Amino acid sequence: MTDYSNQPYQTPPAKPNSNMALASLILGILGWTLAPGLASIAAIVTGHMAKNEIKSSMGQLGGDGMATAGLIMGYASVAIFLCICLAVAGMMAMGIAIPFLNQ
Repeated sequence: MTDYSNQPYQTPPAKPNSNMALASLILGILGWTLAPGLASIAAIVTGHMAKNEIKSSMGQLGGDGMATAGLIMGYASVAIFLCICLAVAGMMAMGIAIPFLNQ
């Protein structure tokens, strides 16, 4: 019987992350903070590019979670922006005064 308790445990080397995945994550954060419109769209584009890059690397690249987080933040920011635009347009169509637009 082999005694495995004396053998050192070795972790496999970490896979390098996709640069596009990192860009998607950063742009997703910027889409919620400094540049809501443009950065959110860029986060969506780079997130999809990163997912394709990771899938085509056949396990050589990591960063799928970062790409997913960038996509979620980008899509959520765009969805909220569209909801706000629809609400403002609906209020204007009904003739409801919108205080910040009357100045």
